[in-house]
Amino acid sequence: MHTQFCHQDTAFISSVLSLNYLAHIYLSGNDRKLQVGNFIGDFVKGSQHENYPARIRAGILLHREIDHFTDEHPIFRETVHFLRPTFSRYSGIMADMYYDYLLASDFRRYSPKRNLHCFATNFYLSVLGNYRWLPKRVKGFIFHFISTNRLKKYASYDGLHNTLTIMHMHKAKAINPELSISFLKENEKYLREGFREFMPEVIDFAANAL
Repeated sequence: MHTQFCHQDTAFISSVLSLNYLAHIYLSGNDRKLQVGNFIGDFVKGSQHENYPARIRAGILLHREIDHFTDEHPIFRETVHFLRPTFSRYSGIMADMYYDYLLASDFRRYSPKRNLHCFATNFYLSVLGNYRWLPKRVKGFIFHFISTNRLKKYASYDGLHNTLTIMHMHKAKAINPELSISFLKENEKYLREGFREFMPEVIDFAANAL
């Protein structure tokens, strides 16, 4: 029997198929248009970035640079290697998911002057203010993304479990939400130690690339 999805489910599914939203937005600093560009980076392919205003275009290109830096970084690669026996070809996806959780759940460490709620709210206002520049796919999920406060959801096991469940039902049957959360709980200390080594380096990289 095929699961039937309502419009809101479809919008949510679209929003979770691209990952690391929180990290990409955070690494954009306080430039609102740069944040928006970084947010939509996965949805703008090839030379399409040339069709956007300068700062949004810069955010799209920054997104690509951060992805390349992360994929080649030895700590992230070690994380993927550590996850592979359990998650196989989905180990990269799970590493992305865990990294956003590790950032969200310890956000004050990286943003001492702003809590996650304020950070997320400011971004939602920014993305709505630049709605005209959002790709069609992003326009299809952005209101649901905001109304469910997706950025803040990553800070809890329940929020992460919800995202993983939707992915399992629609896109990646091999992702087991219960196993994913259980694995995180068992290995969170190890994963967080690596993440805390990685973050200062990607923060420096992004700051120099701005």
